[in-house]
Amino acid sequence: MTFDIPTNTLDEAMSASLSGTVVETTGMLATVADFPAPVGAAVEIRTSSAARIAAEVVGFKGRLTMISPFGSLAGVRKGHTVILRRTRRTLPVGDALLGRVLNAHGEAVDGRPQPARSSRRDLNPAPVPAIDRPRIDEALPTGVRAIDGVLTCGRGQRLGVFAGAGVGKSTLLGMMARYSQADVIVIGLVGERGREVNEFLERDLGADGLRRSVVVVSTSNEPPLMRLQAAGAATAIAEHFRDQGKDVLLLIDSITRTALASRELGLAAGEPPTTRGFPPSTFAMLPQLVERAGRTPRGSITAFYSVLVEGDDPNDPIADTMRGLLDGHLWLSRDRAAKGFYPAIDVGQSISRLMPELVPAEHLAAAGAVRRLIATRTENEDLIAVGAYRRGADPAIDASIELGPEIDQYLTQANQDHITAEDAKQQLLALGVKAAALLARQRPTGPAPNEMTPNLRRAS
Repeated sequence: MTFDIPTNTLDEAMSASLSGTVVETTGMLATVADFPAPVGAAVEIRTSSAARIAAEVVGFKGRLTMISPFGSLAGVRKGHTVILRRTRRTLPVGDALLGRVLNAHGEAVDGRPQPARSSRRDLNPAPVPAIDRPRIDEALPTGVRAIDGVLTCGRGQRLGVFAGAGVGKSTLLGMMARYSQADVIVIGLVGERGREVNEFLERDLGADGLRRSVVVVSTSNEPPLMRLQAAGAATAIAEHFRDQGKDVLLLIDSITRTALASRELGLAAGEPPTTRGFPPSTFAMLPQLVERAGRTPRGSITAFYSVLVEGDDPNDPIADTMRGLLDGHLWLSRDRAAKGFYPAIDVGQSISRLMPELVPAEHLAAAGAVRRLIATRTENEDLIAVGAYRRGADPAIDASIELGPEIDQYLTQANQDHITAEDAKQQLLALGVKAAALLARQRPTGPAPNEMTPNLRRAS
């Protein structure tokens, strides 16, 4: 049997007649003979016990087709039948998904009846063409003071939340889900520990947050294909609401575990490992997923992707790749978390590339002044800690010491506190005024540098 069947002829009518047989299973893959289904096709393994195991075509090896299951291969043996269900994997979507918790197939896992669906969406569509994307020129209030004040993000922007384990990523994402002014929240929990799912739903998101959210869950014990599809499913649901004219907030926790699932599949399919063992397909998958977020003429998807930084190493390959793909990043500091400052955002290491396009000049100037004072204090904290710095020697250091507690208070926020974007702005402007006054009061007296230049020239 040859493999020259065009994929566009494999429609629903033909799906029922296309079948093959299992000839081998290796690890998480099954190899099928006489089965020319395209990569990405949804298939089904039928066992002798009448069980049906959903799977997906992930590659080819000569004339054989490799498929990866969404469940366990236990019970599958040589000779079992594999049939084609769809040439591309799709997801049923609809407005009834709001307030529900789903798995990577879009099936409800919250113990309630399955929600009604109005249509199906491709799980891996092409991103919106660049020429069709309007400029991002409107801020999206997140309800988190440090973000709205110093790291303002826009509707349609993509940002990363970079941190090691246990620094407060999930809590920060939960705050944004509860307090942001997006119309719809879509959350993808990828590779989470089983116990953490209910913790996030009840403690971080809460009943009010869940009411306008859709949560897609794939825990760490599930096969890699399920974990990988969970991120795509969450994005497809966000695209559904965006195309209805909604402003959607998409939160993926975490993109690192999505990449790890992709690595497992790639290596199992025989791809060569590259940086830190990741195959080329992982680095190809990330931009395809991230570019699906953004603004369109109809609506927007503002996306935050949490990035687990291995050993707090900013040069981790996934972290490094994501920094290049995103429009900004929030770096969560283990040191700030250890001191009890939450959210533990290290403003000096974080950036929102679109902030200059989103806020007025006085807001941008105040944010810049606060960032400079934070940088000054960080650069000189060892001198200050050991008492080697003498007050009055440097006005900028003096200002950073005097305003340090107020800046820390500004950047700190309890997860039950909702701060409006206007309050965040006004409090930041007040800090900017204080910083300017301190620097003006402490500026050294005497001739200005440009007044001293002629005298120096005459002396020479």
